[in-house]
This record gives sequence, C-alpha cells and structure tokens, in this order.
Amino acid sequence: MGILATLISACRPHSVSYASFDEYPVYEGGWEEMAYTPECTDFALWAPTAQAVRVLVYETGQGGAAKWMIDMQPAGNGMWRVSVKSDLKGYFYAFNVRIDGAWQGDTPGLWAKAVGVNGNRAAILDMQETDPEGWKQDKRPPMKSFSDMVIYEMHLRDFSADTVGGMKHRGKYLALAEDSTHTWTGERTGLAHLKELGVTHVQLMPVADFASIDETKPERLQYNWGYDPKNYNVPEGSYATDPFEPGIRIREFKQMVQALHKAGIRVIMDVVYNHTFTTHGGIFERTVPGYFYRKDADGNFANGSGCGNETASERAMMRRFIVESVCYWAKEYHIDGFRFDLMGLHDIETMNAVRRALDRIDPTIYVGGEGWSASVPQFPSDLLATKANVSKIPRIAVFRDEFRDSLRGPFGNDEKGAFLIGRPGYERGIRFGLSGGVYSLTSNDSVPLSPMQFISYVSCHDDLCLADRLKVTLPGASVQELCALQKLGATAILTSQGIPFLFAGDEFLRDRKGAPNPYNMPDAVNAINWHNKMLYREVFDYYRGLIAMRKAHPAFRMGDAELVRTYLEFLPVQAVGVVAFRLKGNPCGDSWLNTIVVLNARTEPVKVDIPDGKYWIVCQGGKIDLVMGLGTVTGTQLVVHPRSATIIHQ
Repeated sequence: MGILATLISACRPHSVSYASFDEYPVYEGGWEEMAYTPECTDFALWAPTAQAVRVLVYETGQGGAAKWMIDMQPAGNGMWRVSVKSDLKGYFYAFNVRIDGAWQGDTPGLWAKAVGVNGNRAAILDMQETDPEGWKQDKRPPMKSFSDMVIYEMHLRDFSADTVGGMKHRGKYLALAEDSTHTWTGERTGLAHLKELGVTHVQLMPVADFASIDETKPERLQYNWGYDPKNYNVPEGSYATDPFEPGIRIREFKQMVQALHKAGIRVIMDVVYNHTFTTHGGIFERTVPGYFYRKDADGNFANGSGCGNETASERAMMRRFIVESVCYWAKEYHIDGFRFDLMGLHDIETMNAVRRALDRIDPTIYVGGEGWSASVPQFPSDLLATKANVSKIPRIAVFRDEFRDSLRGPFGNDEKGAFLIGRPGYERGIRFGLSGGVYSLTSNDSVPLSPMQFISYVSCHDDLCLADRLKVTLPGASVQELCALQKLGATAILTSQGIPFLFAGDEFLRDRKGAPNPYNMPDAVNAINWHNKMLYREVFDYYRGLIAMRKAHPAFRMGDAELVRTYLEFLPVQAVGVVAFRLKGNPCGDSWLNTIVVLNARTEPVKVDIPDGKYWIVCQGGKIDLVMGLGTVTGTQLVVHPRSATIIHQ
C-alpha cells in the first residue's frame, strides 16, 4: 500500500465565497463519491466553499485512527477529486472538509452506498458482489395502471417480531423472504399472509439508514420508526443479520425485494428527504454548511418538519440529490415506488423532476406522499407539493386526510368520532372520498387531475390505528361492534375510486394499546399479534373478499376523472349516516351491471330506494361471497343491515 503515501500532498488554499446560494456552482457530471475497481478507487466530493478536502481511509468501520489521509484536489464546479491506484476493497473511508480554517469533522459523504456499523464511515466494496442469485433476472410484477394498486403499509419489525408468526428472521429483512410461515394453528403469516390477502404493494416504513438505533448493541431493546435519516442511499443496518459487514444489509435487502416480487407484490419505500436527524454534525452541514437547509428570517434553521430542520429541495444540488437518490433505489434495489414523508415541504418543481426521472426508468413506478408539512415551511405555499396544489403535480398521489377524518374523526381529537360511529354531518366527506376526490368536498378544493392522485385511507402508522380509535370514540363497544365498524371502514376504502391504502394488521383488528405515536415504543406495543388472525378471521376474510372484488371489477377503479363523473352517481338517501352510490352500466367493460354500494353507519336497518330491477347480493351483513352470492333482491327498495355495507349488482 505504499503507493498511497505518494498521493498525500500539502493542502492548497482554495477559498471561495458566494453572495447567495443561487450562485453556488451546479455540478453537471456524474455525481458519484466513490467508484471502485481492483486497479483504482476514485473519490469525489462536491464542496464548493471548502479550502481543503481530505479522504481518510480506515481499516475498520468504527474505531481506530485513519490508516491513510489523502488530500483531494479541486476539479471545477465545486467538485474535489483524487484517484488511488490500489485495490482498496474492504476498507472504509470518510471525508473531512476545511472551511474558514476549521475542519468540519468526518462524514461518509452524501452518496455513501455502503457503510460500516452505525453508518459513520462509508465502505469500499464491489456492488455486484451484493447481488443475490438470480438478481439480474428479477422483474417488477406486472401492473397496467396505478388504479390497480392496493397498498399495505408496514413497519418491517412490527410485521415479523411476534414469535407466534413463526418467522425465523424476526425483525429482519429476511423475514419477508420466508414464504411459508404460519401460526401454530395453521394461519398463514408473513409473506404467505400477504399473498393470501391479495395486496399489490407493500409500503415499507423507512428502511434507509437511520440514526436512532445503535447497531452495535442488538441485544438491547431498541425500536424506532426510522424517520431520522442519516445515510440516504444505504439500507438500515439493524434489520440485517450482521450490521458490521457492509455487504450483508445490501444483499439481504435485495433478497427481500426479490421474494416480494416473486410473490407478485411490488415494494414502495417510505423516504424522508424533508429533514435530517441532526443538522450540525450531519452529512449535509459538514459538507456545504447552510446550503442544504432553509433558514428563517432570523437566520435559524427552519423547522417545517417539526424535527429541527427542513431541507431546501429548491436548491439545484439538493434537488439533484433527491432525484438521483430515488433513481438509485429504483435501479440498484428494484424499488417500485416511493412515499414521500411530509411531501408538502418539497417544492413542486422537485417533485415533478422526480416523476419525470422515474418515468424514464419505468412509468409504472409509483410516487405519492403527504400533502402537508408539520408546521409552516420557509417557502412560498403556492410552490409546494401540497394537497392544495395536487393539480400541479400530475401522476403523483397525495394522502387525503379529509376522507380519513370523515370516516373516523379528526386528527388531534381522538375522542371525537365521525361517520363510522354514526355521527351525522360527514356524508359529504364520504362521497368526496368514494369518488377519489373527483366530486369536490368544498368549492375551495383542489380537485386531483385523476382519482389515481387520491390515496384513500382510514388508518396508517400515524395516530391511532383504526381499532384503537374506535375503542376511544365508542366506549364500551363490543367485539362484534368493533368488527362490524372495521369492515364498514374497509368497504369505504376498497370501493373508493382512489388508491386504497391499508395499515398492516387492520385486517384482523390490530391494536397498539391505545398509543397514538409509538415511534420508539417496544414490540409489546407495536408488534402485530398474529394470534388475532385466528380470533378475527371473519374480518380478514372480509378484507380479502373486498380486495378480490376490486381486482376483478374495474368499475371500482376507473382511473379517470371523466369516467368517474360519467358512471358514478350518488343515490338520494333520506337518513343521515348512510351513503349510497351506483356505478351505472358496466364501466371499463366490467362483468357486473349497475353495481350499487350502500354504507350504513346507523344502529338500525335502513331502506334505500334503488332503480327497479333484479339484483344479486354479493356483500351483506358483514359477509362477502363473490362466487355463490348471498341471494337476490327485486324491486325498487333495498334494506341494509345496521353498521354494515351492502353491495349488489345486475
């Protein structure tokens, strides 16, 4: 390794200042901070305000002094470079930048693609060696339209931590690669459960490297949702069987994706580009201080995320970073979609650039996100990717909390229920959601360009899950009542023209002990209880039946605003707490004619006027039968059981 020593030279002053961030140079070439071959490793770092930059090479992923310290040279447009003519595979590295005479401290860089334990140093490896057998043949499961999606959100550890689930690699990536696990009573769990349920997409809560778990102490009880990003382009180590070996987390992540794809399920990543876990001492601030974050009028870091900072997506190199990062995950890890956390902090131009870049890879890659921020961002509201601006971000979906709140009650007031528990006044919000936002809720609504921009949900990782919310809003409710209302909520979501979104475990009355924000609570609170699948099998079968119905009948997922306006009509209903609609004719070539759906949240049966005719009943009283049906009804009136949905067709 003596050749390395010849590359060390005295630091040359190179001080540049700029009047504004707009004047910072935009590097146009390939943005790769480490490129390895057995003959040479090239290092590069974009640090336009640096006086000097060094790359430090270590023998281990943590601890110990640098074996070599190599000065990098300015290479134009803010980029610094150095090439090392030696085989460095198996070593680790970090950058250090000097600004205004002060060294900023070690960082693995912005573009680390492999890291040592806890992500403090980047690793030098050959990425092709991380591919599992058959990876090059891995293909995205076929999908014609975003309207065909049924999303299932899970926290990877929650899904597999319970010993009853029978998964060998509990809490790890590989748990989702086990395809035949079951409970002691024979109920399918894990991947087999997902296949049985019939969802099309799994949405993984953050699995990129995050900061809150000490990967060196797996024996310690540690838990976090992962909304505390550290390294954006490498998988989280605590979900790997060995976080110390850089290639293992990468290979096991790919094995997970490969197994889901083989099962016909696509994979969505929850990505958190809107803030970082730390500001001072983080990868951005130690590289180009101030550039990657917004600040308020007083010069303090803005906090639209509620997490201490908000990134400046509108700046050229931050925008480029976000766009190229999602493209990297799509290419290297075959990721099929991205859910943007607090998307309302990102500017419209950046989100549209993300959509265009992914379209060039595969136009069926999904993009969606939260159309809001935690508090007011330091950026003009009309330029942000919020739900109010949904018409400005075509082919990007937005969570619609109006539908959620109309079903279960408002965010921030857990005791106040809504439609599901029979409270009047929410019928219009239900109609809004069932139409995929096509029929506006108020005159001020920003109507989506397509129902495929509308994410329909009643429960997600944020706030109380549905069973817990129902227990609070309907004190003393029996198990039978909870099951009935869970089914009613699922019917609204899965017959909506928007993209249906389910929270893992809701299909068998998951609860989290009434905790609304258990982001760092133990498995005792967060883990899915697989025994519940046996206890509430009727609820699971109902969810499965709704998903099968939606897949088989394109009238429920027309995917076009004009088609929805043409074929979906709401039927007049006299009683409050009831919403009914008809899908006229057989839109999109559906095999059913004049399908009618009635949601009755009242505690007594209701009679609903319907067009005269003979209808087959496929859903009634909390049961679904798509094969034999549940009987027929003839005439101009339909009786709907209390706290349930009825679905009929001709």
